Amino acid sequence: MDQNEAGFVPLGCQACRDLTRLGIDFTMAFQPIVDVVNRRIFGYEALVRGKRGEGAGWVLGQVNDANRYRFDQSIRVKALDMAKKLGLQGMLSINFLPNAVYRPETCIRATLEAAKELEFPTSRIMFEVTEGEKVKDREHLRNIFIEYKKHQFTTAIDDFGAGYAGLSLLADWQPDIIKLDMELIRNVHADRVRRSLVFAILAACQELSIRVVAEGIEVREELLTLAAGGVELFQGYYFARPGLECLPQVDFSALPEVTG
Repeated sequence: MDQNEAGFVPLGCQACRDLTRLGIDFTMAFQPIVDVVNRRIFGYEALVRGKRGEGAGWVLGQVNDANRYRFDQSIRVKALDMAKKLGLQGMLSINFLPNAVYRPETCIRATLEAAKELEFPTSRIMFEVTEGEKVKDREHLRNIFIEYKKHQFTTAIDDFGAGYAGLSLLADWQPDIIKLDMELIRNVHADRVRRSLVFAILAACQELSIRVVAEGIEVREELLTLAAGGVELFQGYYFARPGLECLPQVDFSALPEVTG
């Protein structure tokens, strides 16, 4: 943790660009989030990768208590730098580590500095927290998102339906978006139990005015079943695989027509 005698020391965006102190050299891949109703790219999720394309697990395996905060700050600035360089339009989605955020109002400083420097509107930045990460303090997580909302960031729960908290997390705090976990929607068209559970979640989200992203879509039937249930935003190999340091495009001519 970056500290001095006074305690916590927030990093600026320039410090976050220096990966030598971090000890982890990484880059980003980008995967499109697709709006199938309006047939456009809603945005891209930034996914951490090794410089030679190693997966997120390889990178995250090098994160520990000593570098967790600096790593969390660095991936935010790296994602913004690359999004600007690549001319990303729409939403930029960034995963963050809630257990690395000590004081939300100061931990967000580097992100705000980078967004201002790059002229990247905060309204086009979405922060995702994975439901699979066991959050030590649920009230702390709620305070993080309250602070993010003050700065017009979009908030999301990733991997919903696969983690520790489940519906209780949604009861404590309602994000702008939830991303349904791929294991929950796999073969949803052929699995009555999964379909019933997913449609119940969709009904709850509609009642709470929460948008839903179905991630991990691999086949046409999954897309059509979920679109019939009201899902408009999708992500997965069916549309495009993550592109290392590039923005993959989507062939909308190959997609079925879907109405809202």
